[in-house]
Amino acid sequence: MKLRKLFVFFVLCCLLSSCRLSMDNKEKEDEIDIAVVRYDKLINEYVEFNSFSALQKMNTEYAAQTKLLVENVLGLGQVNDNNINGKLKSFFSDTTLHKLMEDALVKYKDMSDIEEQLTRGFKKLKRELPSIKTPIIYTQFSALNESVVVEDSIVGISLDKYMGRDYPLYKRYFYDYQCKSMNECRIVPDCFTYYLLSEYPFSRESTHTLLDVIVHMGKISYIVAYILDYNSYGEEFGYTKEETKWCENNRKVIWEYMIQNNHLNATDPMILRKYTKPAPCTAFFGETSPSMIGSWMGIQIIDSYMKHHKEVSIQELLAQTNSQLILADAKFKP
Repeated sequence: MKLRKLFVFFVLCCLLSSCRLSMDNKEKEDEIDIAVVRYDKLINEYVEFNSFSALQKMNTEYAAQTKLLVENVLGLGQVNDNNINGKLKSFFSDTTLHKLMEDALVKYKDMSDIEEQLTRGFKKLKRELPSIKTPIIYTQFSALNESVVVEDSIVGISLDKYMGRDYPLYKRYFYDYQCKSMNECRIVPDCFTYYLLSEYPFSRESTHTLLDVIVHMGKISYIVAYILDYNSYGEEFGYTKEETKWCENNRKVIWEYMIQNNHLNATDPMILRKYTKPAPCTAFFGETSPSMIGSWMGIQIIDSYMKHHKEVSIQELLAQTNSQLILADAKFKP
């Protein structure tokens, strides 16, 4: 009788503990409410008005952001150099950069819509990956360098890289195909893509094949498309409807070409770049093809894999690093 009571007590404790853990996870998810830190406004305040209080905040409250900007993004020197503050002010006082900053501040006066999208996305991501940290997200000006920067648990959005593909200044510095990704609608997916790549980096311990690369990128793209509820993978890639249709119509041709030329096993950086990097088109398939077709095929492989393995969680998907095994289990038939 005593043993039975002890057993019942043990079961109740387990149930209560389980309930408490679920509540804790739920509370953590509910606590996610992304408020983008407007570090860009501090930069402008310091440059425009020589504000000591703005500079003080940059160097105390946002020391990590300032170090990342000065040393990594702009390459102005070390953040503790004696003349670095003056260097930073002088750099952003350039007429062209000053106008770019002004335009960005007007365009992104209100970021509530982006904050809502980020909040929804991180809540959904937290359900799939409970251990992942929700980063501090801030805005900055990168002088047209990096679009998104990630370090530890901070993510910086360079507003000057998202002024819209038709922004006049871009025509002086970028090709048309590069401008396609410089729209406001790319901010949120870029944040998640770069953050996930930082949390689940591609191993650099050995030489990788094209298949390794596109499967890894396919995982990240699959997750981003899922948490942001995209209607198609083409939309997640930033393809136009015509580009998505081209990929769908030529899926079998693309795959057969990759197999016949043994490109899936290729390790030549030139071949990898042609399949995965932004460009006017994917060189192997002519001028009417969109770029990054290899990465697009990667997400198709992952989609097929997950459809054939509905029991596999996103966490388990990320843990599986054998691309050959994933391809075999995907039963991929374009």
